[in-house]
Amino acid sequence: MLLIIDRNKIGFEEVYGMERLEEKKKIILDVIAGEFYVPMKIKELAILLNVPKFNREELHYVVNLLEAEGKLVITKRGKIMLPEAVGPKEEKMPSNLIEGVFESNQRGFGFLRMEDGEDIFIPESQVHGALHTDKVLVKITSKGETSRNGNKLRREGEVVKVLERGLQEIVGIYKKSKSFGFVISDNTKFTKDIYIPVERSKGAVTGHKVVVKITDFGSKDRKPEGIIKKIIGHVNDPGTDILSVVESFNIPMEYPRDVLHQVENMPEEVPAKDKAGRLDLTGVKMVTIDGEDAKDLDDAISLSKENGIYKLGVHIADVSNYVTENSPLDREALKRGTSVYLVDRVIPMLPHKLSNGLCSLNAGVDRLALSCIMEIDEKGKVIGHKIAETVVNIDRRMTYTAVNKILTFNDEETCKEYEDLVPMFKLMEELAGILREKRRTRGSIDFDFPESKIYLDEKGFPVDILPYERNVATKIIEDFMLIANETVAEDFFWQELPFVYRTHDNPDPEKMLKLGTFISNFGYGIKTSGSEVHPKEIQKLLGRIEGTPEEALISRLTLRSMKQAKYTTVSTGHFGLATQYYCHFTSPIRRYPDLQIHRIIKENLRGKLSEKRIAHYDNILPEVSTEASRLERRAEEAERDVEKMKKVQYMSRRIGEEYEGVISGITAYGIYVELPNTVEGMVHVTSMRDDYYHYDADHYEMVGEKTGNVYRLGQKLRIMVENTDKINRTIDFSIVL
Repeated sequence: MLLIIDRNKIGFEEVYGMERLEEKKKIILDVIAGEFYVPMKIKELAILLNVPKFNREELHYVVNLLEAEGKLVITKRGKIMLPEAVGPKEEKMPSNLIEGVFESNQRGFGFLRMEDGEDIFIPESQVHGALHTDKVLVKITSKGETSRNGNKLRREGEVVKVLERGLQEIVGIYKKSKSFGFVISDNTKFTKDIYIPVERSKGAVTGHKVVVKITDFGSKDRKPEGIIKKIIGHVNDPGTDILSVVESFNIPMEYPRDVLHQVENMPEEVPAKDKAGRLDLTGVKMVTIDGEDAKDLDDAISLSKENGIYKLGVHIADVSNYVTENSPLDREALKRGTSVYLVDRVIPMLPHKLSNGLCSLNAGVDRLALSCIMEIDEKGKVIGHKIAETVVNIDRRMTYTAVNKILTFNDEETCKEYEDLVPMFKLMEELAGILREKRRTRGSIDFDFPESKIYLDEKGFPVDILPYERNVATKIIEDFMLIANETVAEDFFWQELPFVYRTHDNPDPEKMLKLGTFISNFGYGIKTSGSEVHPKEIQKLLGRIEGTPEEALISRLTLRSMKQAKYTTVSTGHFGLATQYYCHFTSPIRRYPDLQIHRIIKENLRGKLSEKRIAHYDNILPEVSTEASRLERRAEEAERDVEKMKKVQYMSRRIGEEYEGVISGITAYGIYVELPNTVEGMVHVTSMRDDYYHYDADHYEMVGEKTGNVYRLGQKLRIMVENTDKINRTIDFSIVL
């Protein structure tokens, strides 16, 4: 390669003196950018440039200067190359170059999102064609040092190379012109319209919601180009809005043909041969307790008490009997990871014939189950347990509403209807209370944020939004599922077998320090041991703020200070539940990790966990855990998006109406107000025209300059609905004075 370059034409030594530094820089950069250049060390570059030994110190100086300016890179092995030539797997990045994911803003600028530490701001002029979610290489242009007045400046950077494109497909609305069309992305962070040649429009018309495959990502001065892959429906068609969200998250709706074929060949009822060798519990009184509209009933409860010992049975549908490893059903379930619960539909992990039929613990029919039967003393300690493959027959399909009527209101009519089961429900309430107190004593944290139930009309438009509150019945089921999950996890931990655990790491000490500093403004504190905080301290904090004006804000900030729970192959503990052992065992119909560990449990019960099978699970479980965690986050984001969208639609018909709400957050931009139905909107500071308001960051207050009027967290406020933005999914309020 080196021989191809004519040294006599390079001329580094012909440019005499350091006063001609810029020319020397240009010579080096021209060579490195040349067609035939391959990454080389400085000694090789000196030979190439015909620099004599006595003058190589000057070459070193110029190269180091170019590196400091971010114009070239010196790798760990001493190879010199342009920043844009550095691949995603380069061994060492220079200190002024960082690899990460670019997050765009609709105003043109963006950020390099950092897992740990402060995000890096990218000005619009330095984006250089990077698009939302692209993997990029960024040169640090400002290190975020402290200014003269003591304010910390943010780090800034410049995109030097797009390493990998993020979004390959975009969901948006199609606009047609005479000779071409273009798509405006639903994702406001994808800021460029996508050009669609007319022959690639699939016959779409203006107003169609479409899925676009990007074929050319364009440049600074040229729009991306694409081909319409799918027409979802017209923007005004019922259901198109939710389907657009589903498509944007790439959540599969339809099942492949081989999956449907496998399901078609399954029986309607449990064959007698499948019951053989199982523990027969068909004579044990048990019930399912779920919401009124639930169809996938995957858990049942049995409970008795004798000699001061509770015998609690948590019986889980044996999905793994039908979804065998590496079958079409199994591969599709892994691909989906979880069922997705949207406002008007459920996108199930498994086809309805299984989830609502053969694997659903419907009353009055024999069903296969995997049961965890626990003996629990009056202090809530599990003193013995048995995990077994069973056959069950559910006595009654109960609802949370009915059980709540019995236990909370002692409703005469409901008690009479279920009189044979009332004693068991009262026993359930008794045991659940004991288990809950035991968790509280050890420090388990319970974030009780209000949820909402959104009611739609036949056209998919929201007609009502009501807060959904946990009642005594929902809490009972939560308590019983938690203890079963803990018991199963501890059992397999001590057996030292491959397993999928549900873990929740300790909070980052720095985030806890920041939280402690903030809550001190309200007179609260968090005790730490060194850099660690015990979950009990978080629990105590939540107890102290309960019912106070600042409860909503501090609860949310505390939650944000926590790490995300995830699936792992190592039992590192669950901080939020204050337990060393935890897994997801109770919902194999709708969660893949549950299904995965059911297989392991059953193989172990049958004595089939050979060294070969253990090695197999050791090999596959890390990837299963990682993928399940990722797909869980995808489902949660889609669910939040749909809920926000429907709340905006609901309020769009209530512009001009007045409501009383509570201040739930305060920022420099304005005041967040939450209504009793859980809808949240913002009063922008620019709309507060009775005074000029300043944001007091130390106390989270908005203070009027002339009037001295103060808006605080938790304060009741009468507001009027001013506007809604369906694209950005925001709601604007104004204060009614």
